[in-house]
Amino acid sequence: MGLTGTGGYPGMAGPPAGSQKRPVWLVGGLTIVSFVVLLWVIELFDSLTGHRLDSNGIRPLETDGLTGILVAPLLHSNWEHLIANTGPALVLGFLMTLAGLSRFLFATAIIWVLGGVGTWLIGNVGAPTYNGVVVETNHIGASGLIFGWLTFLIVFGFFTRKIWEIVVGVVVLFIYGSILLGVLPGTFGVSWQGHLCGAIAGVLAAYLLSGPERKTRALRRPVRPPSLGA
Repeated sequence: MGLTGTGGYPGMAGPPAGSQKRPVWLVGGLTIVSFVVLLWVIELFDSLTGHRLDSNGIRPLETDGLTGILVAPLLHSNWEHLIANTGPALVLGFLMTLAGLSRFLFATAIIWVLGGVGTWLIGNVGAPTYNGVVVETNHIGASGLIFGWLTFLIVFGFFTRKIWEIVVGVVVLFIYGSILLGVLPGTFGVSWQGHLCGAIAGVLAAYLLSGPERKTRALRRPVRPPSLGA
């Protein structure tokens, strides 16, 4: 049996058989499926316990509502709510992982936290009032995260200038672009504030995480010699 090189010294043994890295698409697929399965497990537990978890969402401008930023994307009001989010979460989440698992994790964290903070700040905008007092709102669901993934995918390629990422963005815009109307107020019981904040956070995440490509592109630009006046 021969020895395979690893890019080091001649004759250095290669990695053990079966230790090769798994394909990016496989790792990404397993990651996003695991996340969606977690959502279903949580909703099953919530249903069996009388939906007690649902009260732990984001309650705008309330101190105890800040904890909802961390858990709100994991909670859903009912099975219909979760089912509506499952398809987009699987598709958009998987496409997100193709940009790299680390980027997916960082982007998700940015959207999760900043989108949640934004919802906490403006979640009562447009809320109904009773006797002049704003009715308390409670924002739950993964849709804010999904809107962040959507806008990330749409604009990321234009920041990196990579053809395949631009193509992905255009295709995603064509297929899912209509749901961006969900950032506008209108439907009672739908957190357009969460959608809007998630979408904005997605654009910000795309800009921040495209930094290496933008810096590389800037270094490749030719430096023009200064022009001297007569």
